[in-house]
Amino acid sequence: MINRKNVARVAGVGAAATIAMGLFSTGAANADTFVPLPGGEIVKHLSDGTVVTVRLVGESALISPSLGSTPVHRNAWVSGSAQVELSGTGAEAGGKIFPGYTVGCQVNIAGGGAEGGVEAGSDWQGESPSIGASSGGNLSLGPGQATSFYILDIEEADDFGNEAHKKRNKFKGSNGSVTWSDSTIGLSGCGGYAQARAFVSVEVETDNVVTWVTLWGQPFSLG
Repeated sequence: MINRKNVARVAGVGAAATIAMGLFSTGAANADTFVPLPGGEIVKHLSDGTVVTVRLVGESALISPSLGSTPVHRNAWVSGSAQVELSGTGAEAGGKIFPGYTVGCQVNIAGGGAEGGVEAGSDWQGESPSIGASSGGNLSLGPGQATSFYILDIEEADDFGNEAHKKRNKFKGSNGSVTWSDSTIGLSGCGGYAQARAFVSVEVETDNVVTWVTLWGQPFSLG
């Protein structure tokens, strides 16, 4: 398994990551394949007049052969930027951004494939819904299995001063973003084809509405 340092750059305003297209190779048998991805956008109109726009930009993946040189091991490094814009009634409400990836082994993840997944753009009340994701991108999956993980692991103190780890970036005002570079997806145990896709889930709470919006990226092959 290749271990690279994950880098998450968190900003309070929207930012776009730029990517270069090409193929990086260290030899015919050890080619790293660069995959540019289209990202996406979703717009949700809330019942109180707030408009939530979520974008995934600058998305890419670098697929690398496993050091183990076996078909059950795969490695990828993923990059992208999640951007959120609020307008209308609750334009200054702020929110929380949860970026991550769903990975599947011999399973169709075109519909998301995340256990406990929340329908994009749904309004809800109460505790934050879960997309069924854990932290960390080192995964072990068998045929027909899919799982999800969050990119962020932000260390901060809880209400009692103890160390806590958060899977989201919290922003104030009308704009927020999270950018990640070379975050690792390490998959083992999958003897068949494997796919992954990004997701960006956003929680927004205005004076009248609590909403959870999920944007899915395009699936891409891990080999």
